[in-house]
Amino acid sequence: MSRIRAAVLGSPIEHSLSPVLHRAAYQELGLDDWSYDRFEIDEAALPGFVAGLGPEWAGLSLTMPLKRAIIPLLDGISDTAASVEAVNTVVLTEDGRRLGDNTDIPGIVAALHERGIEKVPSAAVLGAGATASSALAALSRICTGEVTAYVRSRARADEMRGWGERLGVAVRTADWSEAAEALSAPLVIATTPAGTTDALAASVPDGAGTLFDVLYDPWPTALAAAWERGGGKIVGGLDLLVHQAVLQVEQMTGRTPGPLAAMRAAGERALAAR
Repeated sequence: MSRIRAAVLGSPIEHSLSPVLHRAAYQELGLDDWSYDRFEIDEAALPGFVAGLGPEWAGLSLTMPLKRAIIPLLDGISDTAASVEAVNTVVLTEDGRRLGDNTDIPGIVAALHERGIEKVPSAAVLGAGATASSALAALSRICTGEVTAYVRSRARADEMRGWGERLGVAVRTADWSEAAEALSAPLVIATTPAGTTDALAASVPDGAGTLFDVLYDPWPTALAAAWERGGGKIVGGLDLLVHQAVLQVEQMTGRTPGPLAAMRAAGERALAAR
């Protein structure tokens, strides 16, 4: 029996939970002839890897630093991916085309919807990297007012305002030294690396709204733990990872997956074992 292949690419990649989630989905869907692996691939190695993909390949997941580097190697990308110039999903079609999409954006929206967050009057974004632009794109769908982005440099502030203009989001920027003010927003999306927001944990206000922290390892972050102790609502990085992976499985396999619970449970077990 010939196997159908998919994989996640990036550098570093060893920490990725994508193989755990996708394999759990395949098991739930009865796709015994599908495999999903991980490959340590940097920007220099990416063109050669993609050129070597044979007809047995169905799709790729991309993590940093490849989400923009993959775009010139594709035959087309979705409007969602184009809106933030970032691709995290590639589907290889039967006629040989390589099509890119971004499931992070609808994944953020779906994770919030799962927690009952449909619309917010305003929001705050901590950080200004690639994930922050996806957060702004997601907020363009659910935030009816201003988004304040807390950043460390004037260049990053300019970038976030530029993304806001492109995505149709009213973005105000503030210096990172004022980040504690972000915690009073109805929705706070933290997109920064591990440890960056730890100092904010002591500033979580009473009656906090919703915190979406995109990290999943280590979990909970100091900020998420303090937020939960204060009675606020939490959405975590594993929630995002599962929701965007469900969309990837659907695109790569052509099957509408129902294994969200199984994928989340597999991710939780894998994190607990670390």
